[in-house]
Amino acid sequence: METIENTWLFFQNEILGMRWLDRLVAKAVCAAGLDINGRLGGGIQFFVYDTIKIFILLSVLIFIISYIQSYFPPERTKKILGRFRGVVANSLAALLGTVTPFCSCSSIPLFIGFSSAGLPVGVTFSFLISSPLVDLGSLILLMSIFGSKVAVIYVVVGLILAVVGGTLIERLGMEEYVESFVKNADSVDIEAPELTRADRISFAKDQVKHTIRKVAPYVFIGVGIGAVIHNVIPEEFIQSILGSDNPFSVILATVVGVPMYADIFGTIPVAESLFAKGAGLGTVLSFMMGVTALSLPSMIMLRKAVKLKLLGVFVGIVTVGIIIIGYIFNAFQFLFV
Repeated sequence: METIENTWLFFQNEILGMRWLDRLVAKAVCAAGLDINGRLGGGIQFFVYDTIKIFILLSVLIFIISYIQSYFPPERTKKILGRFRGVVANSLAALLGTVTPFCSCSSIPLFIGFSSAGLPVGVTFSFLISSPLVDLGSLILLMSIFGSKVAVIYVVVGLILAVVGGTLIERLGMEEYVESFVKNADSVDIEAPELTRADRISFAKDQVKHTIRKVAPYVFIGVGIGAVIHNVIPEEFIQSILGSDNPFSVILATVVGVPMYADIFGTIPVAESLFAKGAGLGTVLSFMMGVTALSLPSMIMLRKAVKLKLLGVFVGIVTVGIIIIGYIFNAFQFLFV
C-alpha cells in the first residue's frame, strides 16, 4: 500500500506537477544572480515554471483529447444524443462536454448545431455548461496544483451542475425561448467519413496547434497575474477579502469572474496564487467557474441564439450553482487539502 501511495505521489508531483522543472527554473534564476525569495526573482521563477508546465501539459492533453474527439464528430454525436431523453440525455451531453477542449464562446456554435438538429433545449444547455467547465485538460492541470482529490471532486460537481442546470431549464419549458432561426436552421444529416489512424493523428496535431495559438494569450496573462499575486500582493490582503472568514468571499469571486473572458487554462494560475495566499478553496474554484462558464463575451454571443428570458434563467441557475459549490468547498476544505 505504501509503495502505491509513494508511486502516486511521485506521479502527481514530478510528472503532473513537474516539480523537477520548478527546481530547474529556480537554479537558472539563481544562476542569473536573482533571489528566488525576492519579488523579482520569485515572480520570474513562477512565470517561467508555470508557463512551460501549462504548455507542456496542454500539448499532450489536447492531442489525447482531440484523438478521442475524432470518434465523435457532430453528426455522430447528434445521433447518439437523439436516442435518449431526460436525465440520461443530460448526463451524456455533460460527459460529451468533457472531451471538447473549447472555451465557452467556441462551444456556442455546437450548441446552435445541436439545437437545430432537434435536441431538447435542456440537453444542449447541459453540454454548454459542461464544455468550458470540466474538460479533461482542466482535470489534469487541477491535479498538478491542488491534488487528485480536489480535481476529481471539481469535475464531479461540475458535471452535476451541468446535468441539474440542463434538467431545470428543460422542466421550466424554456424551449420556446430559443430564437426561431436556430430551431429552423437547416441540419445536414450526413454520415461522418471514416478516418484512418493517420487521419486522427493529423487531426489531433492540428487541434493542438490551433488550441495553443488560441489559449496562449490567456495563459500568459493568467500566469502574469498569478505571478503578481504570488509575489507582490500581501497575504493578509488576500485573506481579508477572499479568505474563508469572509462570508461573502464566494459571491464576490463569482461576480468578479463573470465579466472576465479567459480559458480555464488561463484562470488556473490565478487560482493557484490566490489559494497559496490564503483564499478559500471554494472561493478560488468559484472564481474559475464564473470566468469559464459565464464570461460576458460568451453571454453576448449566446444572446444572439436565445431570448433574454432563457439567458437570464441560464445565468441565474449557473450562478446560484457555482455559489453553492463554492460554499460547500469552503465549509469542507479541511477534507480536501
